[in-house]
Amino acid sequence: MGAIHGEELNKSGKTLGREEKILVLVILRPLSEKELSNNEVTDWECINESTVLYRNSLQERFGLPTAYSYELDRVFSGDCTTKQVYEEGTKEIALSVVSGINSSVFAYGQTSSGKTYTMRGITEYTVADIYDYIQRHEERAFVLKFSAMEIYNENVRDLLSSDNTSLRILDDPEKGTIVEKLTEETVTDWNHLKKLMSICEGR
Repeated sequence: MGAIHGEELNKSGKTLGREEKILVLVILRPLSEKELSNNEVTDWECINESTVLYRNSLQERFGLPTAYSYELDRVFSGDCTTKQVYEEGTKEIALSVVSGINSSVFAYGQTSSGKTYTMRGITEYTVADIYDYIQRHEERAFVLKFSAMEIYNENVRDLLSSDNTSLRILDDPEKGTIVEKLTEETVTDWNHLKKLMSICEGR
């Protein structure tokens, strides 16, 4: 799990921000070459931009209800690109950090469903747009920071540190939920960020 947050400072030096809602997006994974060669079929279908349909072929054999539809904020079919997911699904959320709003984008799904691939692309598109925005608004002051952690079996590990000691999650009266002693690097440029990301991926 990685986090990038920006801060827009007003004249008093305080961070500006506002609360927003949670959005849920679904990306349907296309069948792999192995699955296609085995003549497997997908149980999920993208009906429109906000509806996904699930058909249970096993239940059909026993005469049980076989189709269920789910409404979400956005649904992407299996042939969509990561660029499309970013532009239509997460760009506005990700770039809200330049207005001082804390935002999070994370992927959830089963093993080998494409989470790492998708998040890598979304992160790269986000950072490129953030730096483009900063360069076009030189009259404003921004601080871009990066931290990364892995949560596995209830253990929190700092991916920017060689120390594998599990970190504590605490409630701070001013900052809210924090990870104690989590490394936080101030990013100098795009190349610096890519180096930090490479360190995390190597752990």
